[in-house]
Amino acid sequence: MTTAEEQDVALKILHTADWHLGVRFSSFGDEDRTKLTRARIDAVDRLLGTAESYSVNAVLCAGDLFDTPAPDEHWWKGLAEKFQRRNWRDRPVFLLPGNHDPLQPNSVWSADHGFRRALPSWVHVVDRDAYEFPLSEEAVLYAEPCRSQAGSEDLASRLPLRSPGDQRIRIGLVHGQTFDIAGHQTNFPIAADAAQQRGLNYLAIGDTHGFRELPPRNTPTVYPGAPEATKFGELDAGFVAVVFFPRQGRTPIVQRQKVGLWRWRDERITSLADLELLRAEELGECVVRLTLAMDVNLAQFERIEKILDELKGNEATHGRAGVLQVHRGELGLNTGSGEDLESGLPEVLKSVVQRLQARAGLKDGAVARQALYNLYKTYKAVRGGPRALPGAATQTAGDGR
Repeated sequence: MTTAEEQDVALKILHTADWHLGVRFSSFGDEDRTKLTRARIDAVDRLLGTAESYSVNAVLCAGDLFDTPAPDEHWWKGLAEKFQRRNWRDRPVFLLPGNHDPLQPNSVWSADHGFRRALPSWVHVVDRDAYEFPLSEEAVLYAEPCRSQAGSEDLASRLPLRSPGDQRIRIGLVHGQTFDIAGHQTNFPIAADAAQQRGLNYLAIGDTHGFRELPPRNTPTVYPGAPEATKFGELDAGFVAVVFFPRQGRTPIVQRQKVGLWRWRDERITSLADLELLRAEELGECVVRLTLAMDVNLAQFERIEKILDELKGNEATHGRAGVLQVHRGELGLNTGSGEDLESGLPEVLKSVVQRLQARAGLKDGAVARQALYNLYKTYKAVRGGPRALPGAATQTAGDGR
């Protein structure tokens, strides 16, 4: 944007939503869960920094800032401290209750809650219906909070219509779903043309976790998306919207600005070579889910284990991947006839190998396959080096390590 264009701007806002502070990430282990939950509040620092760098006039937070209406104390205290560290007396922030954190008695939004008492005076909670706030002589904000975790009312339809002769920039703030994406559940529906119907210049909404701008562009309806993704498959997460409103009622300019650090990668690995290539990448800020779908012999199986240990890390070493999940259900193990492994073993251990070989071919043979691998490692150490067994019938490795 040129200097002349900057001078013609009547208002600048930053629009964000769906922080989901306190989300549990229950499918991850304790250490990884801590990384991912902490990343969400770290993203708040970056988006507030973006607001400062663009010198916006206001920050609109369009719902689901907490994952529940009564988050644990360390989450609301942590967020309040983020605000307390800034002196934004001329830059108001508006916090809208969404369907995950609705405006309810005894919720984090209650007037007597510790969170509300800890907020600076320039942080405003949308804690009533028909909320209205003058942003300047030229602009006004209208908002409607969610009061439950599910509902069928179009909250945008409750925003006031433009009065004849009203030339102000009119911005709406609600949380809900416009249903232009197939498969989304019906919850707080918003008419796709709500911005036009209500005479708004911009409709700021939250709910969908990917950045999207709905047509028509002259009256944009925008999802900024979540500042950090919450799960695999959330496309275009990690952004906020910085919006410039020119004078004379011209079309707002919406810029997508990245604030997220973490990338969520769902990788299907079909060869050891593919896994080696992945190992060489920079994955320190990635949540990586690996599905191993290949056939290997015992020596290759051992190499896979070493790579996974490097990616995951251990008590003494940081992992190359920020967070790692591994699915082994399609990992095929060529256990061979077992003759090389049996060579030189006492008869009792040969019998054990044969029983493990038979068991490894069964659907629930993951433990047997792991036992064969462990026996192979011991055998290799005793014999003085790796000896890959000849391929034979392929068995399927289970999910356990």
